[in-house]
Amino acid sequence: MSTPPDGLPEYRVLTGPDDAAFRRRVSEALEMGYRLHAGPAVTFDGERVIVAQAVVWAG
Repeated sequence: MSTPPDGLPEYRVLTGPDDAAFRRRVSEALEMGYRLHAGPAVTFDGERVIVAQAVVWAG
């Protein structure tokens, strides 16, 4: 597949709390054919850890 499925963009930034749901979303993107773009960005919002991970289409 030369383009991402379902009209998704070639570059995406996934964000959210550092929990199982976020890790599942990253894993699903990798299974679709995306690859990690650099390491994650991590911050603390005063209550929880928030993570951002960029992925790019490897197709």
